[in-house]
Amino acid sequence: MTLSVNTNIGAMVALQHLNSTNTAMEKTQLAITTGLRVNGPKDDASTYAIAQNMRGDIVGLGAVKTALANGEATLNVAITAGKSISDLLTEMKAKVVQANQAGLDTASRTALHNDFTALREQISTIVATAEFNGTNLVNGSATSTSVLSTVDGSTITVSAQKLDATSLAIHSTILNTSAGAATALTAIDTAITNVSDKLAALGSVAKRIEIQSDFTVKLTDILRAGVGSLVDADLAEESAKLQSLQIKQQLGVQALSIANNGPQAILSLFG
Repeated sequence: MTLSVNTNIGAMVALQHLNSTNTAMEKTQLAITTGLRVNGPKDDASTYAIAQNMRGDIVGLGAVKTALANGEATLNVAITAGKSISDLLTEMKAKVVQANQAGLDTASRTALHNDFTALREQISTIVATAEFNGTNLVNGSATSTSVLSTVDGSTITVSAQKLDATSLAIHSTILNTSAGAATALTAIDTAITNVSDKLAALGSVAKRIEIQSDFTVKLTDILRAGVGSLVDADLAEESAKLQSLQIKQQLGVQALSIANNGPQAILSLFG
């Protein structure tokens, strides 16, 4: 072996190995710190690209989940209003049946009419307040709305179900006359049937949204697990690797020290 003070081959080789060990240690420490095996495209370009695409889908599903939750809440408000209106119509029917009694005196008929009118006004109050996030599905001016259901833009259409007194055709019914009470009975029976049908329609859409929401949550979980399997680090493995690299680093430092002391032997040749 040629002895030279200008070129120390041993030191260069030792330094190369030490640098390689330090680089590997930095990568392992990053994996332990972040919990990720793939932190960027430099670690694994294809895996990183796939994971980023899946992360984009997860964020999109989050937006879908929010939209479905808003749609479900809007429907729940409408359904709750519809159930209350259905109960009020049942009470109103009781008043109508009483008003259709033969020989009913004027005072009683007037009292029943006033009770009937008060219940009808309560329907108007419920309809006016059955709103969520600016959307009312049961008032007289209600229109259909759409709820985002997938990341590709597909929607679930929610049809308006008007439950106001005018739409139910009970806005002009009266009980203070015998003829009016007879007409009111038919109108109330029809209104009760209509409200039941409209509630069924709202419930059907609400169930569809609930199913889609549950599916969205499950799909999000699957995608998150998929991203994890692609990029997450095995911390037990990384810990063992770190200990090994720390030992290699110490040995590399010692090897470099020995190599750097090698040229000292040349001095003995001139002693």
